[in-house]
Amino acid sequence: MAKIRTKYVCQQCGGEHSKWMGKCPDCGAWNTLEEVVDVPQSPAQQRRQSLLGVSPSSNNHHAHTPIVLPQIKPLVQERIPVGYPEMDRVLGGGLVPGSLILIGGEPGIGKSTLLLQVSGEIAKNVGPVLYVSGEESIEQIKMRAERLDITGEQLYLLAAVELDLIIESVNRLKPALVIVDSIQTVLANHLTAAPGSISQVRECTLQLMQLAKTSQIPVLVIGHVTKEGTVAGPKVLEHIVDAVLYLEGERYHSYRLLRGVKNRFGATHEIGVFEMHGEGLIEVTNPSAVFLSDRATNASGSAVVVSMEGTRPLLVEVQALVTPSNFGNPRSTANGIDHNRLVMLMAVLTKRVGLAVGGHDVYANVVGGFNIEEPSIDLGVAAAIASSYREKLIPADMALIGEVGLSGELRAVSRLSLRVHEAAKLGFKRCLIPSAGQGTRLRNEIAESNQSGEFKVITASTLAVALEIALH
Repeated sequence: MAKIRTKYVCQQCGGEHSKWMGKCPDCGAWNTLEEVVDVPQSPAQQRRQSLLGVSPSSNNHHAHTPIVLPQIKPLVQERIPVGYPEMDRVLGGGLVPGSLILIGGEPGIGKSTLLLQVSGEIAKNVGPVLYVSGEESIEQIKMRAERLDITGEQLYLLAAVELDLIIESVNRLKPALVIVDSIQTVLANHLTAAPGSISQVRECTLQLMQLAKTSQIPVLVIGHVTKEGTVAGPKVLEHIVDAVLYLEGERYHSYRLLRGVKNRFGATHEIGVFEMHGEGLIEVTNPSAVFLSDRATNASGSAVVVSMEGTRPLLVEVQALVTPSNFGNPRSTANGIDHNRLVMLMAVLTKRVGLAVGGHDVYANVVGGFNIEEPSIDLGVAAAIASSYREKLIPADMALIGEVGLSGELRAVSRLSLRVHEAAKLGFKRCLIPSAGQGTRLRNEIAESNQSGEFKVITASTLAVALEIALH
């Protein structure tokens, strides 16, 4: 009897090692090595070819023969609209035939609900859809479909975890879309590792990718997230799939952001905004107006910033609260912005503007449960802190745009014209921007074209000057 050989595979990065170690040498993660049976790769490759109908003797000889670029015929299929313009925006205009897309998000955020709604729209308008669930029974999915008012005459449900059965059903049905919920439950029988392990996730994703490419059927895959907030097996999955979308939002807020992190067929960091209701996720076509609808204009520490999310300008409210510290070490807390960025802005306010906020507790919050990473909101955050510290109001009709440097200067930001015009469209009367870059030219252009003076663009070169204008 042949001796069974084993190896240790990191469940975070997929690295293989001959012995167990507490720390993975490849990615540095602790306690992620698991022992699995070492199976030769050639049988797995032969099995994958037999499952997908790809062999050297098949008619699809182009997949095995190099072809010069001018002789390759482009695909004639157009993008498939999913029925929700907000999601089409993130995808770059719709689903590309043969693409493999990963949808990630925290438990209970609405991933299955969103994809079931997409399934209903495509089944009604395009063709049959195969929805594969490894976590719920088809009766449970039926209950959700009734709540979402999905009839689904061409929506086929399959409760299975075996990859062989899933691929066989796809080849038999030839659907317009395949949805797998979730990839961590899918099992390739020729592997001995448990479902959800890095070996199973990598093998199943690779086979689904080959299935999508050979059949030109788009495949949407739901992925679980780790406690760090990333998709389990992030490097393995994100490198294989064509697009990675994250459904974000606070569980106790009704708004959800569908954010594109990777997209081979469109812009990255594009967002679509939805609102969770009892009947499912509903699109928010004008998110800036919704986010600012409940804004309190009679309290200090509130500022409106203009952030770019992909190609969309988004106006959100930033709040700050500065209170004297009752303990020896003042604390600073950030919700929705980077904490290190908040600490830097506090240091600039202390050193360059003369506001002694270092001895106070400072709290900063982005209203609506959003996370904003770009530095163009620096001016708004600093102004909100100064407003709370001085107990002076920032005008309710003013939007603030600008990055703050360590010398206290205001630096230029990208797509400034698009941001300013979005603020004007939403009814703001003034916009405070940096004079660096295109700021001065943009101010002159708007002043010439706006003879009535309803909308004004104000420029400032430093943070101190900007705060004097905003808090006069």
